[in-house]
Amino acid sequence: MPPFGTYRCVAPLGDQSADARGAAHAMVKRAGAAAGLGIKVHAHMLRHACGFKLANDGIDTRSLQAYLGHSNIQNTARYTALASGRFKNFWRD
Repeated sequence: MPPFGTYRCVAPLGDQSADARGAAHAMVKRAGAAAGLGIKVHAHMLRHACGFKLANDGIDTRSLQAYLGHSNIQNTARYTALASGRFKNFWRD
């Protein structure tokens, strides 16, 4: 059986119950272990991966802040500080 079991969806859309969150966390943990990455994988890593991906794609910091639900822009700036490639073509002749 794959690490996800036979289901890909753990709860109805919008279900924020502890059971649904726990099932999602367990699914990500099992998938991480099956991938053999050598690190502990947790569901919050998906949120970070999304933030870094959007920053690297050039999404502006304020939009990224709103999307991630950060009240403090300094939390969002962590994603953009490491995305130096986004400034590659910032100035064009």
